[in-house]
Amino acid sequence: MAQISRFLKNPLTALTQINDDESLCKNLLGSGLKQFCYLYGKGESMAYAIIEASGTQLRVEPGRFYDVNRLAVDEEASITIDKVLLVNDGDDTSIGQPLVDGASVSGTVVRHLRGKKVIVYKMKPKKKTRKKRGHRQELTRLMIDSINIGGKTITAEDASAAASEEE
Repeated sequence: MAQISRFLKNPLTALTQINDDESLCKNLLGSGLKQFCYLYGKGESMAYAIIEASGTQLRVEPGRFYDVNRLAVDEEASITIDKVLLVNDGDDTSIGQPLVDGASVSGTVVRHLRGKKVIVYKMKPKKKTRKKRGHRQELTRLMIDSINIGGKTITAEDASAAASEEE
């Protein structure tokens, strides 16, 4: 636990120790700080891509669903996103400048929904002026089926099989 608290106090100096120290990485994995070990090459490998969809950049993995701003696509329809900024397939990483050539992410629209309500309250002191308004963002739930790069397709089954082989 002392190693983890040292990491949280000064993360910049501890990053090099994560790369070198297996026991520190295992402690981090046990404490729920998996993201640090994934970023620096330790832990189980997983395939992911960073895409741009509806004005936001997302880190997506095959077999998971994500909520993005409303897309003009019917429910249960397939969608292909060509704006892929980065693809990581275990040991292989492709970084685009700005986009990765020949890479795409295919998914299925699960449903359209509305996000949580956000209350916007404006008040001018001493003027008796108050405005209370709410906003709910229109969202699309998108299930990622596969990541395609250069003719190679990465699906959820492939990613889980690769992770189980390493263990």
